[in-house]
Amino acid sequence: MAIEYNKLRVTIHTDRLRENYRLFKKNHDNVIPVIKSDAYGHGLAEVCHALESEGADTFAVGFVNEAVLLRQSGCTKRIFALLGPLGDDDIQALWEHDILTAISHFDQLTRVINAAEKNGPLNICLKFDTGMRRLGFLPEEVDKVTEALKKSRVTPVMATSHLASADEPECGERVTMQAARFQIALDGLAKAGFDVEANLANSAGGMVHEQCRMDSLRLGISLYGGNPFQDTEWESRGQGCRSAMDVSAPVLQVHPLKKGESISYGWTFTAERDSVVAIIGVGYADNYSRSLSNTGYMIIHGKRVPIRGRICMQMTAVDVTDLMGEGRGVVPGDEAFLLGGPGNTPITPEELAGWWNTITYEVFCLLGMNRREYI
Repeated sequence: MAIEYNKLRVTIHTDRLRENYRLFKKNHDNVIPVIKSDAYGHGLAEVCHALESEGADTFAVGFVNEAVLLRQSGCTKRIFALLGPLGDDDIQALWEHDILTAISHFDQLTRVINAAEKNGPLNICLKFDTGMRRLGFLPEEVDKVTEALKKSRVTPVMATSHLASADEPECGERVTMQAARFQIALDGLAKAGFDVEANLANSAGGMVHEQCRMDSLRLGISLYGGNPFQDTEWESRGQGCRSAMDVSAPVLQVHPLKKGESISYGWTFTAERDSVVAIIGVGYADNYSRSLSNTGYMIIHGKRVPIRGRICMQMTAVDVTDLMGEGRGVVPGDEAFLLGGPGNTPITPEELAGWWNTITYEVFCLLGMNRREYI
């Protein structure tokens, strides 16, 4: 459930989502939008609906229960659960809701095979661990996997793996190694007579590593406007996608802060000049991290204003001194943008993540837990 107790505005620009998707369609005919974890905070059903209109015919989510939610929202396309089934309810849902799921270990495979004896044929995806060391069969286990499948009513129609370092220019050899290990699994499946859709590339892999594009590619962070190559020598190769999320909060009060006066808990900021501060109605209770204290900026009236002092539970102070001589200045009720915003220098996801000492994925997921509106 969305955070209901605040005044934040999270605006999702569906036109930008569609534009980002179309950029990747130039590289590959079969692009799978990854909309797990409530579409990285952008809204599971809403993002799916926006991209269905662009022709997307497969959507990747996380757990099977999220796949069920997406199906119940009205999605009629293929739904791919990346993390696979856990309990009996998840396994039964594969038939009840027509879900394609990743199977990544033998216990899981055995349970699904046994369920198919009762429920009927089932198509699955096989997950292979090519170096990430999280989920998946090892490529060397492919013959054992195919032997179990040959005797069953379960058919693999997709094989997938995940790249660990596709966004790091210096790690090309690792990408090549993982692609080679994945090919071992694909060769084993082909030898056993299974024709599968090979799926390896993520956003970074799809942009740069052509050998990883294969039959389909998964579009994750770049769908939402994140640049996987930010602050690397490949930064320019990840540009072009636009952030689909803007986040703003209201100005609550504006008042002077005299030279020598301090502000907020602990008095960690002391004014070095006579200043004016605006108190913004956002804080760590709204998933705006306390680590941003005395760090970073917001946008008011299209211009950047620095954060001053510690971020509180529902309030943050910014210095608006330089805006007070312009027009009516800053007044209560004005809008302060934490992400995005008007003007020539909007707050980018990468900037906010850097000030926050995290990654864009976390910024989107956390801020997206607030109430959203779609345009």
